[in-house]
Amino acid sequence: MADKPVKKVVLAYSGGLDSSTIVKWLQTEYGAEVVTFTADLGQGEELGPAREKARMLGVKEENIFTPDLREEFVRDFVFPMFRANTVYEGQYLLGTSIARPLIAKTQIEIAHKTGADAVAHGATGKGNDQVRFELSYYALDPDIRVIAPWREWDFKSREALLDFARQHQIPISKDKLGEAPFSVDANLLHSSSEGKVLEDPAVEPPEFVHQRTISPEAAPDKPTVITIDFEQGDPVAIDGQKLSPAALLTKLNQLGHDNGVGRLDLVENRFVGMKSRGVYETPGGTILLAARRGMESITLDRGAMHLKDELMPKYAELIYNGFWFTPEREMLQAAIDYSQAKVSGRVRMKLYKGNVTVVGRESPYSLYDQELVTFEEGKVAYDHRDAAGFIKLNALRLRVKANRDKRTRR
Repeated sequence: MADKPVKKVVLAYSGGLDSSTIVKWLQTEYGAEVVTFTADLGQGEELGPAREKARMLGVKEENIFTPDLREEFVRDFVFPMFRANTVYEGQYLLGTSIARPLIAKTQIEIAHKTGADAVAHGATGKGNDQVRFELSYYALDPDIRVIAPWREWDFKSREALLDFARQHQIPISKDKLGEAPFSVDANLLHSSSEGKVLEDPAVEPPEFVHQRTISPEAAPDKPTVITIDFEQGDPVAIDGQKLSPAALLTKLNQLGHDNGVGRLDLVENRFVGMKSRGVYETPGGTILLAARRGMESITLDRGAMHLKDELMPKYAELIYNGFWFTPEREMLQAAIDYSQAKVSGRVRMKLYKGNVTVVGRESPYSLYDQELVTFEEGKVAYDHRDAAGFIKLNALRLRVKANRDKRTRR
């Protein structure tokens, strides 16, 4: 423990057993005044119980923060990320990763507002979140003191943690006493489930793990057809109805839920070096990604589209690893945002038993020219005879190599 005492610490607080134990641990081990911060990111949980539990743990009313960050989350984090069609390792839509920089940003703001000299989180020493939180903290306040209890305290087992909770009269729910079957993280973009019954990647996840979607088998036998309107790369309306960013994603989530869309069983490579298996549900995000690619297919030039696809894996890796507040991420964001100036129009989508299909797209900025691509006689702008020279020039190096190989073949 550092020599300089900590007077006040802002804790990222969920209201669960672990973070409640951390409140008491900070009070007893550091003798610090604790400020709890519970972000409303659309996780669907009641914030009232977390506030009440913080009070019970001796946190002052003025030190309990539960801000509604849903609109900021979708507008300033989710939508910018989706402009790049961001997918980590070919599958993961980064639902947990993209929430961490906003939580860290708000936590630092609360620390400054309350005069706190430290921040704390409940991420374990094996996961990615400790990296994401702390890189963001230091990027926003290089002198902030960071406390990571899971890397500091002496609890050697889950039972030791429960004993500490009992000693300090911290309520322990039955599922915690009986070991919850898996760990859950959720926000407006997705839910993730990891651990326990999901640790063996050879075993199919039980149906009760899924929270945001019905099974594709149970989805309606009739497809759902919707339209999504885009302006400069961001969705703005569903079926012609204008919606705020958070309201729009909420609507897409419901549509995805009802049609069994957005389930993912993934083994991913964590930044800290190990592989982990998780079950993710991103119903609205899965629809949005398909719709965005449909919109870009007619509005983006080939070179711009291909360059975006080349940049995307690097951009995804930066977000996954916690480097949101970095010059390189901002540089990539500037290029991505520039590409979206004409990505506006309407996409028609069909949702059916877990599948998402683009069935129509239109835009006033469309680059699709039917007269150019038709098999019938089209515009004079394309002369079929020009293809011969084009092919010969592109084949020149191949012919040179083939002649060389023919000369030197034994």
